[in-house]
Amino acid sequence: MHVLHVVGARPNFMKASPVYLALRECGVHQTLVHTGQHYDAAMSDVFFEQLGMPAPDVNLAVGSRSHAVQTAEIMSRFEPVVLEQQPDMVLVYGDVNSTVGAALVCSKLLVPVAHVEAGLRSFDRAMPEEVNRIVTDHLADYLFTPSEDGDVNLVREGIDSQKIYCVGNVMIDTLVRLLPVATEARRADDVFERPYALVTLHRPSNVDDPDRLAHLLAALNVLSRDIRVVFPVHPRTRSRIQAVPGWRPAPDLTLVDPVGYVDFLALQLRAPRPSGRSRRPSAPTC
Repeated sequence: MHVLHVVGARPNFMKASPVYLALRECGVHQTLVHTGQHYDAAMSDVFFEQLGMPAPDVNLAVGSRSHAVQTAEIMSRFEPVVLEQQPDMVLVYGDVNSTVGAALVCSKLLVPVAHVEAGLRSFDRAMPEEVNRIVTDHLADYLFTPSEDGDVNLVREGIDSQKIYCVGNVMIDTLVRLLPVATEARRADDVFERPYALVTLHRPSNVDDPDRLAHLLAALNVLSRDIRVVFPVHPRTRSRIQAVPGWRPAPDLTLVDPVGYVDFLALQLRAPRPSGRSRRPSAPTC
């Protein structure tokens, strides 16, 4: 059997890793296609390395575009790969443009599609990811859900329950496997030397609206008066921040370069938590 995996953004890598490694243990022939939706080598290569995955067999090098152009480019570049590779099944992950673009190509070529992390819904069509989830789920032949609510959502939308498999959250598999490594991780700077709050900020709905971004940045400056704020900044977010007139980070708002998966886990582990909160996630039930 030949399984072809499609990944395009860093969250996909964490979802694909345990599936890829498990299938490798079973001796399954696999091809890994990276669409290049997240195209920065420094932000992608480290993830493959830390997750124990091989370099992609194919990189479509799509890069950053508008939603329509990016999805169209993914489809036009992915179709020849499918025709050449002739996979028995294509696995798509999550809810990014690469996911829906690959699913559309395969559905028209009559290649079976399996969607890992199927059934999740925000019920907000203003989110591009929500549209991607819905379209992919209705095209997929196999729907692997992380929890019972995913099953319920799919059945409510009229999807045949025989196509739905509640398998749990594969990102937890990656988390559990790499948590001991993150515990031992160190940094060259002084971030771990005193308490801090950890912040991420990258969704287009937050960073592409100049007024909203300005309000969020102002709030981070205010928060940093009470506790140091550590902010790993995505390159796209950094460019948007630089366009905010007159804004400067407060002394205790520390902007750092993007980090890999293990390094971010280490930052999460060392960030203070409210009393009574567990540091270890519990797996959802199926």
